Amino acid sequence: MSITKERKAELIEKYGGSKENTGSTEAQIAIFTERIADLTDHLEDNTQDHASRRGLLQLVGKRKRLLNYLKDNDIEAYRELIEDLGIRK
Repeated sequence: MSITKERKAELIEKYGGSKENTGSTEAQIAIFTERIADLTDHLEDNTQDHASRRGLLQLVGKRKRLLNYLKDNDIEAYRELIEDLGIRK
């Protein structure tokens, strides 16, 4: 269910600019988006898993705060990221 090390490294390299730039806002948002997609799939099959639902809501909130930060500081990077990840349609 969780994101693999290889997939996480791939996302960091694609959105962070390099494999060492794990703290970039874009890389964090991409990782959160991947985890949100996994949790959403899990919750479709396991509707009574309220602990995972709470974790999903926390991740969505963290991603929203990071997206707002990115929008305030670099609107072009924000627009490119949401287009590339397919969020906020």
